[in-house]
Amino acid sequence: MVRGKTQMRRIENATSRQVTFSKRRNGLLKKAFELSVLCDAQVALIIFSPRGKLYEFASSSMQEIIERYRKHTKDTPPAAKSAEQNVQQNLKQEAATLMKKIDTLEAAKRKFLGEGLGSCSIEELIQIEQQLEKSVSIVRARKTQLYKEQIEQLKEKEKALMDENAMLYDKCDNMVQNLATNKTNNKDQRENQAQPYAESSSPSSDVETELFIGLPETRTRRMSPTN
Repeated sequence: MVRGKTQMRRIENATSRQVTFSKRRNGLLKKAFELSVLCDAQVALIIFSPRGKLYEFASSSMQEIIERYRKHTKDTPPAAKSAEQNVQQNLKQEAATLMKKIDTLEAAKRKFLGEGLGSCSIEELIQIEQQLEKSVSIVRARKTQLYKEQIEQLKEKEKALMDENAMLYDKCDNMVQNLATNKTNNKDQRENQAQPYAESSSPSSDVETELFIGLPETRTRRMSPTN
């Protein structure tokens, strides 16, 4: 029967996993022994089972082989360890460079604030003065620009308020004119309404009126025709 290829992954079944561990552990110990005997090599093998049990093999003293391994790794580190050490060294150098830059900037800041000038030479003081004058000119230019922008904004606001004021003035003028016109119309309307009443209450020239003074009998006798 042809043996199938074993997949390199964890065996999920606990019993099968333990059987495989026992078989391959024994095979590995056997290979280590054969290597040490056939090739006269110093071999040390350490195995911990999944349950934490220790299995080991050493062609000579395990402690001597471990010490030799430590000394060898210290004298000639592997490529990975060497690369890690190089990275750490580069980081240390970069950190030192940044610290120097920070110290330089802090010193320059103190000098610009007028502190720690006792150790400065004339040339350094001239450079600091020129830098400060340049900085002041830049600050003043920026301040002037901000003032101009604020003035323009205020002018636009003033124009908007003037336009609004003119609109309100026109509106008030129209309201006053409308009130005056309404008042005049109301007056004319009242006069037109009062004129017919005055005409109807005035005496007519075509109507005769008689005035009688005395007793009703006398009035009756007077109005009766004569015999």
